[in-house]
Amino acid sequence: MEEESKKAPGKSGTVSNAISQARSRIIGTVSRVLGPVVHAEGVKEARMLELVEVGEERLIGEIVRLSGDRIAVQVYEDTTGLAPGVPVYGSGLPLSVELGPGLIGSIYDGVQRPLEAIKRQSGSFIRVGVKSPPLDHERKWHFEPALKAGDTVEPGMTIGTVQETERISHRVLAPPDVRGEVKRAAGAGEFTIDEPVVVLTNSDGETVLTMAHRWAVREARPIRKRLPSTVPLITGQRVIDTLFPVVRGGTVVVPGGFGTGKTMVEHQLAKWSDADIVVYSSAIKSWNPEL
Repeated sequence: MEEESKKAPGKSGTVSNAISQARSRIIGTVSRVLGPVVHAEGVKEARMLELVEVGEERLIGEIVRLSGDRIAVQVYEDTTGLAPGVPVYGSGLPLSVELGPGLIGSIYDGVQRPLEAIKRQSGSFIRVGVKSPPLDHERKWHFEPALKAGDTVEPGMTIGTVQETERISHRVLAPPDVRGEVKRAAGAGEFTIDEPVVVLTNSDGETVLTMAHRWAVREARPIRKRLPSTVPLITGQRVIDTLFPVVRGGTVVVPGGFGTGKTMVEHQLAKWSDADIVVYSSAIKSWNPEL
């Protein structure tokens, strides 16, 4: 399928490295550094919660305060050695993640840097400023289309499937803000996540869909309706299933102090529960008086 002119970078549409396209756009200069919080002045064309890069090593950060021509940036990397006077580069986009085939089985840090790929670049210790695409843009996936020319596409509709693992069939969905009529659809074949698989026509012209898109992390994914929770989740632990039953699609908490067995319970649930995918997430919270 011939490649079309791609949609401008945004929260959806074709996956493109919008940061690299704006790497030369300096929006301000660092005035002081207070640990992970960096203050900049002389700022123009900046937006709240915009993704920025700080200094020549391009440290990833996010604007958390705007005051006239001054901003405060929460930097998500080590700021040791960062000094006043270095530039701050704007992206024009919010902090976003890439969604598409390749997520399952990957290990990421808090800003979706793939740790396995970074380990191959810098060894066991992550160098300051090192970056790698969250998803593999070179790998080809076997795409099975679910649409044909003339079909109408609504947000969240399945446009095709990819067998991501032996057990998981990844349903490729139309982004939540995209709709239109299919002008062209790719047939079954091998594609990267950047190659177009569907071309839509709508009031805005043509929109190219690939197997992945970007989404702002602070914007909730829209839902059409909430389904009633009526089916139990079989955890495989008799004491939980009998005394503390869990509903499929619900939320539970395992409280307890250090060393009381919370992690062991999580391991047992991951091993024996009636679930296809298990996601581990850990976070370290700290309070910063500057924010």
